[in-house]
Order: sequence, then C-alpha cells, then structure tokens
Amino acid sequence: MSKGWKISLVLFVAMFGLVILAGCGNNHSGNTVRVGINPSDDPIWEVVKKKVKKEGINLKISEFNDYNQPNMALAQGGLEMNAYQHTYFLDTWNKAHHTDLVPIGYTIIQPMAMYSHKITKVSQIKKNAKITIPNDSSNEARALQLLESAGLIKLKNKKLPSTKDVISNKLNIKFVTLDAAQTARSLDDVTAAVVNGNVAADAKFNPKNAVYREKITKQSKPWINIIVADKKQQNNKNYKKVVKAFQSKETAKEIHKIYGDNAVTAWNLNLK
Repeated sequence: MSKGWKISLVLFVAMFGLVILAGCGNNHSGNTVRVGINPSDDPIWEVVKKKVKKEGINLKISEFNDYNQPNMALAQGGLEMNAYQHTYFLDTWNKAHHTDLVPIGYTIIQPMAMYSHKITKVSQIKKNAKITIPNDSSNEARALQLLESAGLIKLKNKKLPSTKDVISNKLNIKFVTLDAAQTARSLDDVTAAVVNGNVAADAKFNPKNAVYREKITKQSKPWINIIVADKKQQNNKNYKKVVKAFQSKETAKEIHKIYGDNAVTAWNLNLK
C-alpha cells in the first residue's frame, strides 16, 4: 500500500469515527431539556436540575427578563419548555401569535397585590391618583379586577377587561401602564402600583405591607403559573419527569425560601 493510500485510509477512519461520535452526541442531546424562566426562579430550578440529573436528563436553564421572549423562544424551537406565566397570559399569547403552546403542569400561584410608598390602605387613595398596572392584556385584566374588588372601580362583566371596560371610576384614577416586570420600579412616581407576585419578590416587597392583596379562590385557577411546552411534545416522557421533579417537597421548600408569602405551591391546591 502506497503512503498516499495509507494517509487517505487514516483520514477516512478518523472521519468515520467523528460521524459515529456525532451520532452518539445527537442521541444524548435527546435527554437535554432547555427551560426558560424568570431570573428569580433560578434557585428553584437548580433544585429541579439536580433531581432530574439522576434520571439522565440534562436540564439547561435560560433566564429571561421580560414576559414575551420565553414564549417566542419556545415557539421558535430555542427552548423545550418555559415556566413563568399563568394560563390567561398563555391563552392571550397563543391567540395573538398563532402559536400552539400548552400547559403541562402547575407550579405556583403568586397573588397580585397593590403596593405604595405613599399610602398604607385603600381609603387613603385620593381623586386623580395615578396607579400603575401591567400593560399586557391578561395581567392588565387581573390588575383591574383587583382594583374592582378593592372597591375603587367597576368593570363590565368580561373575562378579560381592559381600561376601556371601566364603567365607574369615582376617584378618576389615572392608569399608568407598564411592562409587568417594571411596575415595582414606578412607585416613586405614582400613588400605588399593582404588582405581580414574582416582581414583588424580586423587589423585596413584603406582602404583609401591601395596600391590598388578591385572595386565592376557585376563580384563581387562570392565574396559576404553569410549565409550558409545544403541544406536539406535551406527552414527552422527559418533560413529564421535569414536571414531577418540580412538584416535589424539595422544590416547595426552595419556593418558600425564595418567595415567602409571595407564592403558594399550586399543584397541591384544592380549588374545586
């Protein structure tokens, strides 16, 4: 065999070996699950990551700082699942973006609350007060319903009301709309702000100091946070293992450590 043939044979064997290794790598990647989360949830998902690693699942955690990118990343194949939103938000997103993302497990419910640097109770809210609410349709509706339950406004009987559906506003409250993640930062500029539970936790707000707080009832089901995947993969065995790992005592302990009273584990709630 000539020297040239020997070199060609060695190169062929080396390349064949690389193809085999690549194939093995692809098989292994089937056990990699990428999840998109809020940064504040990272310690919770680190607990999940350790639990599923024992079952051969490599959980990769990506953090997002807004309420839109995680769904877009999931819809475009950049993630296998995400965990940051409630059912109403997902329903609204699917309709607006023509996507087919579905819930595959409950995580927590985070009661929305109204906070202020200027007042301590609802009765102190004066005419023409400015109140910040989230600007996405589902959280805006939830915030308005909270204000209605506090006796500040009245709404048309709609599933997801907007500011256009306010039919009584005796104090002439001015609504300031911001991305949900930014509401807590607005308190110096407004009378009060209606803030999501995870955002309140990030801002170190104590729910005991809230001006008014949402109550958890059977009507709260649409506000339960969920783990979400593409509909085509909703029965994926590895995804189900991740959900099961999340819905554990170890995770519940970490949730309480991170959020305190700003969150309640939802998989064990009886809201019939």
